Amino acid sequence: MELGTRPYDVLLLDIHMPGLSGLELIERLRTQSYPKPSIILITAYDNHALEAFEKRALDYILKPFDPARVHEALDIAVRRSSQERVERLLHALDELNLRTPNPARIAIKDKDRIVFIDIAELITAEAHGNYVVLRQRAGCYLHRGTISAIGEQLKPHGFIRIHRSVLVNGAFVATIQPGVGSDYILRTTTGAEYNVTHTYRDNLKALARFWIGPEPFGPGKRSPHSRANR
Repeated sequence: MELGTRPYDVLLLDIHMPGLSGLELIERLRTQSYPKPSIILITAYDNHALEAFEKRALDYILKPFDPARVHEALDIAVRRSSQERVERLLHALDELNLRTPNPARIAIKDKDRIVFIDIAELITAEAHGNYVVLRQRAGCYLHRGTISAIGEQLKPHGFIRIHRSVLVNGAFVATIQPGVGSDYILRTTTGAEYNVTHTYRDNLKALARFWIGPEPFGPGKRSPHSRANR
């Protein structure tokens, strides 16, 4: 019997077997990592019953046995095995739920209520005086605070600063093209355009895991507009 290579739901064992007793086999099975089978001992010796149950045997049947008694024990074993499989599945699902992070959200105060916003749906954060406008496709929210403070909170979620007053969600960037001088024009998937100033130009490198071709935002890069005006 290849117990080490495949699992079994139920095992019927005798107390005395060649090479290894049924009780010794139960003890060995307890050290295995795969799911433990239900053990039914069928034997002519009644003096091992207590030890068998101490080792978590499901049932202990004495010879000569009634076939109906064996079937009864097997029915119990099958039901227990099915229940244990369900419990293992539920446990695995619970573990998966614990390891799967909930969607990242931020909470802002909007008038007299608290609004929860999915960060993945935010497109930009733009400073306007003492407030920051958080823009989504469906609309925007006004948050009292500084762009620098909210930028630190949004940076781990893929937001980069492209202007002293603008943060953009990298997931919504569609294109980047040269602008005036050393600036760039960034267009989002919604069609909105933003000027990327020289100070924040190097932040654009974080938009992609890798770039194919020459360094796209290296020092000294000039736009067609600036070359035409020399």
